[in-house]
Amino acid sequence: MFKLIPALLAAALAASLSPAVHAAESARDSGAVKNVVLVHGAFADGAGWRPVYDDLTARGYRVSIVQNPLTSLADDVAATRRVLDRQDGPAILVGHSWGGTVITEAGVHDKVAGLVYVSALAPDAGETTAQQYTGFAPTPEFVIDTSADGFGFIAPAKFKAGFAHDTTDADAAFLRDSQVPINMASFGTVLTHAAWRSKPSWAVIAIEDKAFDQAMLIHMAERINARITKVSASHAVFMTQPKVVADTIDRAAKDAAQAK
Repeated sequence: MFKLIPALLAAALAASLSPAVHAAESARDSGAVKNVVLVHGAFADGAGWRPVYDDLTARGYRVSIVQNPLTSLADDVAATRRVLDRQDGPAILVGHSWGGTVITEAGVHDKVAGLVYVSALAPDAGETTAQQYTGFAPTPEFVIDTSADGFGFIAPAKFKAGFAHDTTDADAAFLRDSQVPINMASFGTVLTHAAWRSKPSWAVIAIEDKAFDQAMLIHMAERINARITKVSASHAVFMTQPKVVADTIDRAAKDAAQAK
């Protein structure tokens, strides 16, 4: 009889685990999108996504964060594809600011089920990022200092006003002092792909964004036929309104799964 106890316990354990196993298998079979890849923009790194990461992981998503080198569009796209290659199923690809250009080029990856643009650029194939600014109002509070080697930083004295006016002074100072400069030549690189032409898109527009003219953000989002969410926030919307951003990503994941 005692010899039967281990076997009975094993059988009971298997039975208790089977619903969870079957649920996971069912989610995979139904095409559920449970992976999210977050791509940061210029002058920042992936750490700024932490509030969005925490929200999404609490909802059950598997979240990966790309660390762009910001040395060229090709390098940033390669970094993004490297993370996409590691996904175990379909993913929502999310870009902030310059990250929008990156996901536009990289988003043709076969694991990308949808794109989310967070106050982000959205060029077309054959266009450069710099061209997106043509015809729109200047942004005097968003000032870039370019070094002799061609890399740009946001001017320290203008950082909070231009990038993160709705953060605390301490958070704005940390963002300012931990800037990752971008090779300014990247803005002149012509895109070869426009993933939004074949993938469904969503956009979060921060209506207090000082990095872009509002008309420019709306024009880009409408041109790509994105489902638009507007929120009162600065360019640092990914930090100051993480729930709105996470809600949009969650909606994108659910809608993309239903569209399959």
